[in-house]
Amino acid sequence: MKTLTLKIEPSAFNSVYRPYFSDDHRTQIFFGGSSSGKSYFLGQRVVLDTIKGRNTLVLRNVARTIRSSCWNEIIKAISRMGLKEYFHVGASEMVIRCKINGSQILFAGLDDVEKIKSITPEEGPLTDLWVEEATEIDYKDYKQLEKRLRGRSQFTKRVTLSFNPIYKDHWLFKEFFGGWDDSKREYRDGTLSILKTTYKDNRFLNPDDIRALETEKDEYYRNVYTLGNWGVLGDVIFRNWRTEDLSDFNTDKPLFGLDFGFSSDPAASVKVHYDRAGKKIYILDELHEKGMTNSQLSELLKPWVGGHYITCDSSEPKSIKELQNLGIRAIGAKKGSDSVIHGVQWLQGHEIIVDVRCQYTKNELQLYQWRKDKDGNPMRVPEDRNNHLIDALRYCLEHESTARYATSLNLKGL
Repeated sequence: MKTLTLKIEPSAFNSVYRPYFSDDHRTQIFFGGSSSGKSYFLGQRVVLDTIKGRNTLVLRNVARTIRSSCWNEIIKAISRMGLKEYFHVGASEMVIRCKINGSQILFAGLDDVEKIKSITPEEGPLTDLWVEEATEIDYKDYKQLEKRLRGRSQFTKRVTLSFNPIYKDHWLFKEFFGGWDDSKREYRDGTLSILKTTYKDNRFLNPDDIRALETEKDEYYRNVYTLGNWGVLGDVIFRNWRTEDLSDFNTDKPLFGLDFGFSSDPAASVKVHYDRAGKKIYILDELHEKGMTNSQLSELLKPWVGGHYITCDSSEPKSIKELQNLGIRAIGAKKGSDSVIHGVQWLQGHEIIVDVRCQYTKNELQLYQWRKDKDGNPMRVPEDRNNHLIDALRYCLEHESTARYATSLNLKGL
């Protein structure tokens, strides 16, 4: 086997993570605030571990979210460290192979169980699992993943979990944080290591990102995303939803909604079936893309929407017109006074069933909250965040919600 001596400047790494390049604890947790450099570091570590001979399977709950997150992070790490010549990148099959030793970085989503069962590196066994956004996965999936690390190896097998904390009722907190001391930033025992980081640990962060985190006013979001603490989420708006595998669900009357976005906010769209008699809303699919022009967005929407109408955010008439010119049957939502609170209340009166693969929709439903007044009391006004797909959902069902509302008013008048 060839050997390679690398000389990489210490300035390429955030100093807080350096000791963890050689950490051999069986279970490793990297959690904390937003923009703390967790994924940046783990992308670097995976690359260097592959050169050492480790085989890593990188996972998220839904496969299609990997390319825009972990995959990009690892590709950028290879480039930043000047190691392109040592890797073969298979973009279509999402496999990265080290030319020196044949070790591989593989990628998969937990929504494709059969694929995960069949994944085997070309050279040697899997030595590492990295689960990004681990708060998205279920406990049973985690237990199944652990069983994937089998076979003899010269390396210690490792499971790495990275995430922003959400609420203390989550299984991750119950499973791993029994010995955690909030006054400290590290924890270690015989098999477990935990590191908590915040934006202050990431020296590569730009001033605008720092300013946004430091000026956060909402108590929950400041506590979780700025300070990296586990939160207590008591004022979520939607509790009337559940997940189900809807891959075999057929509808001849799909409804589509679109909330525009570009850089910091995503373009978000949902495909929905509405059961009026049963008062059920089925969210069958989602699109969630950043940095897309309307021309690029239209290419995604054409095969997805087909000849159906899609109801869009009417605050962007220029974008709606562009989509129409590109062959999309786009129309603007009517909105109007109190349309947000009315739409939210109407959605609360239904059972919402979300396809298990709609990860971004699930994330929003878990985090969408009521705004709080200066004393911390919830107001009957939703926070304008974690709502891109929820807004798209309101738009596509606007006709149903406003029709029902009008009928209700007429009955009261009589």
